[in-house]
Amino acid sequence: MYAAERQLLLTELLVRHGRVSVNELAADLDVSTETIRRDLSVLERAGTAKRVHGGAVLSSAYSRLEASLAQRTGERPDLKARIASAALEFLPETGGSVLLDGGSTVAHLAERLPGDRRLTVLTHSVAIAHLLLGHDGIALHTVGGRVREITGVAVGQTTVDALRTTRTDVAFIGTNGITADHGFSTPDSEEAAVKRALVQAAATTVVLADSTKFGPHQVFSFAALGDVSAVVTDDGVSDRDRATLEEAGVRVVVA
Repeated sequence: MYAAERQLLLTELLVRHGRVSVNELAADLDVSTETIRRDLSVLERAGTAKRVHGGAVLSSAYSRLEASLAQRTGERPDLKARIASAALEFLPETGGSVLLDGGSTVAHLAERLPGDRRLTVLTHSVAIAHLLLGHDGIALHTVGGRVREITGVAVGQTTVDALRTTRTDVAFIGTNGITADHGFSTPDSEEAAVKRALVQAAATTVVLADSTKFGPHQVFSFAALGDVSAVVTDDGVSDRDRATLEEAGVRVVVA
């Protein structure tokens, strides 16, 4: 296990339990206690953990991040729930594989993954991995990297490199903006790089975006319109925006 993967696992354990023990982690992961201490120091510098005697606890800053995601997930919940439910038609059959991006609408989809088929699910989102822990029928894998505090997703070259060696049936991706000339975009360059890798790692790419994402563009484009397979949105999408996507060969599903 690479250090970045181990640190993402420690973050998940902190989110799940609130605290971790150095000695227990060293025994469970078959590494030295000094290795665990170094990992926890990295998480402390990132604002995820606070070191305490014998281990670490989840930092108050990271707890606020979880609350922020919960708040964003709770914004327009009926709309996001409809989009997420409509996107379920793109799930592969039993034995298939899925990549899940971060973001509130994708989190709604994660909550709705069925328990009646076995799926391999990969995600670089700590919050979504936390949602799926213990989910019946799901073989959960995390994609490691430095966790970006504001969104709670792994970013950086380690994350991109891991995705370059991955091939899944479908990826569900969020976006901050959609325009004809700039494609799908996001305000952070590292998140754009990861989203670009997500697009390239899946046979089918499905973008989940409510209609407010059409029109504004963000600084960093991660895909042209024609690079994705489908967009699932709501009935607020304009006829013009829908036609623009369809002309680019993108299937549009209106929830």
